Amino acid sequence: MTTTRDTTNARDAWTLDRTFTGSAGAIRWAALGPDDAPPVVLVHGTPFSSYVWRGVARALAREHRVYVWDLAGYGASEMRAGQDVSLAAQGRVLTELLDHWGLDRPAVVAHDFGGCVALRARLLHGAAYERLALVDPVALAPWGSPTYRLLGAHAEVFGQLPPELHRALVREYVSSASHRGLHPAVLDRLVAPWCTDEGRPAFYRQIGQNDQRFTDEIQDRYGELDLPVLVCWGTDDTWIPVARGQELAKAIPGAELRLIEGAGHLVQEDAPAELTGELSRFLRRDPLRTAR
Repeated sequence: MTTTRDTTNARDAWTLDRTFTGSAGAIRWAALGPDDAPPVVLVHGTPFSSYVWRGVARALAREHRVYVWDLAGYGASEMRAGQDVSLAAQGRVLTELLDHWGLDRPAVVAHDFGGCVALRARLLHGAAYERLALVDPVALAPWGSPTYRLLGAHAEVFGQLPPELHRALVREYVSSASHRGLHPAVLDRLVAPWCTDEGRPAFYRQIGQNDQRFTDEIQDRYGELDLPVLVCWGTDDTWIPVARGQELAKAIPGAELRLIEGAGHLVQEDAPAELTGELSRFLRRDPLRTAR
């Protein structure tokens, strides 16, 4: 993992220094922690990037080999016209990355859309995990806020917004994921990839390509999951209500549910210490069952 000086705070510097080219284009990734430590893969959601995992990743890297990556069409990864950045494509990419990294059964921690990505890789593509933590995931129907559905239904129209209006829209949208409010420098960092010449169309592309069918294909199979599963949820998540976390935990045999008070959808930003504590505890536990 290499870092560069950040204009606001060196601790928030975040660089993905490696590239993997797979079925959905060039994917930027990095690894933190000892080479021989137990592996953990972190998967981000939308419209974010691996940057949201920076604090958690550094904390976990004391005892684990932590792999972080930007989804296809997100963050520092390749963005291009005609690119398949759907949840179906992301599930395939995660499977490809696990093979590229030579990971047989890593622990996986996934947030938001990343939850669907990790579940699809497991249930549809045979990816093997030692254990799985899901943080406010997109996993159960119905999903998609009114704003998300509006943007998806009219992606071509919104894609014609002038750059300054587009930036304002993305800032407001990303801001709404936090209950406690994002630091301005953090918000700038999360918004920046979507405000380049490539990023503006990429923002609407990823929304336009995704809908509920990608979770419908797997939702009835959650009972097949035979590995330790932790479900974490921010109690003040306005994007996906906490009741979905309770429903999801009941649908997965033996799943633990941990509610994080005062956190919104971006639990990593609202309650990083609490989330890291729950994840560290879960990752240290002996497996209750053997994954298939």
